[in-house]
Amino acid sequence: MQPSQDQSGRLLLSGNEAVALAALHCGVALGTGYPGTPSTEILESFSALGGRAQWAPNEKVAAEVALGAAFAKARVLCTMKHVGLNVAADVLFTMTYSGVDGGYVLIVADDPGMASSQNEQDSRRYAEAAVAPMFEPADSQEAYDLLRVAYETSERWNIPVLFRMTTRVCHSKSPVKPRFARGAALTAADTGAPTPDFVRNIAARVMVPGHAKPAHRRLRAKMAEMENWNNAGTSNRVERRDNALGIIVAGISYHHVREAAPSASILKLGMTYPLPMQLIREFAASVQRCVVIEENDPWLAAACRAAGILVDAKDDNVFRFGEFSVDRVKRILARDSSPEPVPPRGKPPELCNGCPHRSSFEVMKDLNCIVAGDIGCYTLAALPPLAAMDMMIDMGAAVGMGLGLRHVLPREQAKRVVSVIGDSTFLHGGLPGLVEMAYNPPDTGHVLIILDNGTTAMTGQQEHPGTGRQLDGDGTYKVSYEDMARAAGVKNVITLNPIREKARFAEVLAEALRKDELSVIIARSPCILSAGRIVAWEKEQKEKALAAAAIAADDTPTAGCGCGCDCKG
Repeated sequence: MQPSQDQSGRLLLSGNEAVALAALHCGVALGTGYPGTPSTEILESFSALGGRAQWAPNEKVAAEVALGAAFAKARVLCTMKHVGLNVAADVLFTMTYSGVDGGYVLIVADDPGMASSQNEQDSRRYAEAAVAPMFEPADSQEAYDLLRVAYETSERWNIPVLFRMTTRVCHSKSPVKPRFARGAALTAADTGAPTPDFVRNIAARVMVPGHAKPAHRRLRAKMAEMENWNNAGTSNRVERRDNALGIIVAGISYHHVREAAPSASILKLGMTYPLPMQLIREFAASVQRCVVIEENDPWLAAACRAAGILVDAKDDNVFRFGEFSVDRVKRILARDSSPEPVPPRGKPPELCNGCPHRSSFEVMKDLNCIVAGDIGCYTLAALPPLAAMDMMIDMGAAVGMGLGLRHVLPREQAKRVVSVIGDSTFLHGGLPGLVEMAYNPPDTGHVLIILDNGTTAMTGQQEHPGTGRQLDGDGTYKVSYEDMARAAGVKNVITLNPIREKARFAEVLAEALRKDELSVIIARSPCILSAGRIVAWEKEQKEKALAAAAIAADDTPTAGCGCGCDCKG
């Protein structure tokens, strides 16, 4: 449903929706990424608005596809969550050296409080480590406005830009006044986007040591220029009020600060790397007490103190964890480090009723398996009442961890080990593990179970290369896990339905555990939430195929007059 506009032309948008609209208004030629809460809706919204968007198998591939397009002077958008940036870090750390020719913005959505993540990683450290400029919006309007500034920055200095959001900014809705009316037909002159074109530049793009060494010097020179620009830039603003208290802040915490300390002077940062140290120094000197308010790591406070700027900061023993609120900001300003009240315990999440993963894990539990698990909604099988997963660390780790257990455990324990991974996660990070499994097989063999529910269920039923559907629902090539397993060297490959064939699943798994061989079991049954949509899509595809076949048959020449012409008479 399209958001409604008020009389002033404002839209009520989430931060993700605001970024998608800004990308359209900036003339982004391609959006690519991997679904990961809280960033998922950006590409979905961009596609719904008419932009070209696609899901990649993982974040590294997405970042590389975007880089290729940016080498052709196109504006690109690459999206992922914070742990996804770990996967894309390989390309990030070198593409800041190579630079880009078109605007390249990489959106990374952090998750303070771990609402849907396995860690509380602070991606600001990536900006500093990879030497990438970074912007941090505080709300939907800033997300919309700063995205254009990010593209202009990327194109001015020919460098990829990080755009750090957080769960609260991604999902909270606030008014946005866009540059263009909804549905307006935009030209390149309106968006400012360049026309894609490729110009050879081997010295800049082939990062062998002889090219990378001068590229590193150029990168550091760019950062020095950007810091000077940021000191005088419009992405940051100083709000002068009482000089007794000054607060330096960025992102969503700005709104908590405004409510917690309405009389305080504020330095609101929009571009947080490279930091505008001169501006920060002048602001800190203009107030009697200067406090840095920031969620997660004390990154900003440490940078200020390293530059010799005297600032107060939170007590990391208390406030390094979780999201901020107005009350927590008040406590920080009051230097109150007393223990915080324990929040009431909510209802723990659980697998959906009718979820095919329930049957799969019941079988594994009955067989007393040691389960090396992975990331997906099936991770909930680790919780009561199933309690049937023994470990989960990162996407794709199930295969490697299971192999490691098999290599070192006594035989009677090693024979109980299975690796369990979802279909989207297998394509994201499990393929190298499959190759490792065949390359360095344990003496006891190993069992890999791929839970194929036909979608990326955990993040909202998105498509992936194993569904046969692209982001916008169009049909495409469908990857076969069976063929991949056999191509990797696994001979025992079995496919079954864990709900309809639960007894057979138990027999097959028990037999695989007894063998000192490699086995891949594909437990295939659709996600209960997306089954109807998948069936409807498959019916539509069959109808299209039948219609196309009928047209082709109607156009096929017949023998007719026997003269070899195309007539049908």
